[in-house]
Amino acid sequence: MTEYDYFNEAQTDYDYGCRPEERSIQEHINKGIVNIDKPSGPTSHEVDVWVRDIMGVDKVGHGGTLDPKVTGVLPVAFNTATRALPLLLMSPKEYVCLMRLHQPVEYDDIIDVLDEFTGKLYQMPPVKSAVKRELRVRSVYEINLFEIENNQDVLFRIKCESGTYIRKYCHDIGEVLGCGAHMAELRRTMAGSFTEEDNLQTLQDLTDAFYFYKNEGEESILRDMIVPMEYTTRNVKKIFVKDSAVDAICHGANLASSGIVKLNNKINVNNTVCLMTLKGELLAIGKSLYSANDIMNIDTKIVVDIQKVFILPNTYPKMWK
Repeated sequence: MTEYDYFNEAQTDYDYGCRPEERSIQEHINKGIVNIDKPSGPTSHEVDVWVRDIMGVDKVGHGGTLDPKVTGVLPVAFNTATRALPLLLMSPKEYVCLMRLHQPVEYDDIIDVLDEFTGKLYQMPPVKSAVKRELRVRSVYEINLFEIENNQDVLFRIKCESGTYIRKYCHDIGEVLGCGAHMAELRRTMAGSFTEEDNLQTLQDLTDAFYFYKNEGEESILRDMIVPMEYTTRNVKKIFVKDSAVDAICHGANLASSGIVKLNNKINVNNTVCLMTLKGELLAIGKSLYSANDIMNIDTKIVVDIQKVFILPNTYPKMWK
């Protein structure tokens, strides 16, 4: 069964807009994200500033803060692409954690508590956190145990909802076991559509690539390091729209069903959805007002409340009154 249902037939005009992979290098940077391998030591904000200075861009932002000692996947977006980063906060995160129990614990008890700490959990953010300290529900989707050494050092991979505090997760396990525990080491291996196997770059890699681009006129290395902002939409439901609807949306209109070419058939009411052009460009982010089934079976009416637009007005021809 296909993921998309076709609503209308339409073709795109290649005199307007541009496939993300065919953008000029400047536009590629402006609407791009680099997957940085954050080192231990600096804050995520410090990494942002270094990347901004390396690239000479006006604005940067990252997709999910990592504590100073934590390493791994830190997507850093440039200029226009920073506005797409909230899409990563909707997607799961994955970490490899070394948890240190303060006393030896029976192997089976460790296995049991990891099973217990899977699913929906209540968490109070740590005292040193960037959010308000109030009880929250977060989901742990999966735990893969790698190794238990001396019945104290527990190495595991955890896949969880964005906003889950792994440091607090380890502390709470220690409370339940009655021995105390802390997070000894942590590495993020996935942030939404970005993984450590997927084009991960060091700050030095980025520095070298930008040097070759600016001083040698060699853009291919830098271009390969940066992915288009559309990468953030991989885990988000999408609606593809006609060329004739693009400029109206760029000028502030919401999406009417008559402008749809195809849509994800799993869309539900109030889902966050990405509006895409037929060239695969991220046009806008909005909230669906109807389910996919209802959209397919209703007369022309407004079906998505637009919240952010990523394409400038007049990029596509005006075809609205």
